[in-house]
Amino acid sequence: MVKISVYIIAYNQETKIRPALESVTWADEIIVADSFSSDRTAEIAEEYGAKVIQIPFKGFGDLRNKAIFACSHEWIFSLDSDERCTPEARDEILSIIQRFSLHNSDYSNSLSEEEEKKRRSEEDRGKEKDRGNRKSVGEKLHDLYYVPRKNFFMGKWIRHSGYYPDYRQPQLFRKGTLVFKSDPVHERYDIISENRAGRIRSPIHQIPYLTIEEMLAKKNRYSTLGAIKLEKEGKSCGMFTALMHGIWSFIRTYFLKAGFMDGWPGFVIAFGNFEETFYKYVKLYEKNMKLGHLDSNSHGQG
Repeated sequence: MVKISVYIIAYNQETKIRPALESVTWADEIIVADSFSSDRTAEIAEEYGAKVIQIPFKGFGDLRNKAIFACSHEWIFSLDSDERCTPEARDEILSIIQRFSLHNSDYSNSLSEEEEKKRRSEEDRGKEKDRGNRKSVGEKLHDLYYVPRKNFFMGKWIRHSGYYPDYRQPQLFRKGTLVFKSDPVHERYDIISENRAGRIRSPIHQIPYLTIEEMLAKKNRYSTLGAIKLEKEGKSCGMFTALMHGIWSFIRTYFLKAGFMDGWPGFVIAFGNFEETFYKYVKLYEKNMKLGHLDSNSHGQG
């Protein structure tokens, strides 16, 4: 049976990480990628038998790559500390891994090296024989899978606002098939597989913010990281551009993604996206203009 590693990224998440860990105790290995939390995050993780690795935070892309490198097994499932794997998602994940194991046993392990190359060539061309082989063990197998996320916010399951199914990045994948770019936040990634990523049907759960205060703190942090990302890309903007980006973010979330159907939580999400986007560009403007830095001609003025 092919084994699976789960990695969880966390920083000062003692109030959230315990349910996340409890939801993946079925995994063969749990890696918690911590960034030197000052609370009990690492201690709680060790209580569940997780291997805690300390990684200086240089951005979420770098953090994920190092967490993946630390995983021992062929299959990897990623989970954030504010997410919980549901029993339904667990069963589907284990079913995929079991079918992958059976497929390899039945059609790969008994083949010579030349036969294996021939089989892979036929698979790439999508020949009918290989499709028949895959069907004999279930649906088509993939190297990576997107996982739907169902978010709970302000006492309500969010069904719109871009929060469901909220496919973000492949969260179930074979080691070596997913590499993240070194983005500070909203990390992009490259898929290293000739097969397109699949999607599992069963959602995991996410509690993005326990309180509005936590939401504001996270938006502030993400807007700062977002400004750093834009600056690294050589972007610049003015205040009017910042305002337009913020307004567009609100319109996209509240109207185009039907956030208005989520009631007040949908409005708060849309307004939060406006704030994060607006201040991300304002902080970029601040960096471009070097605001807050006094030059030699400013001394003694004002």
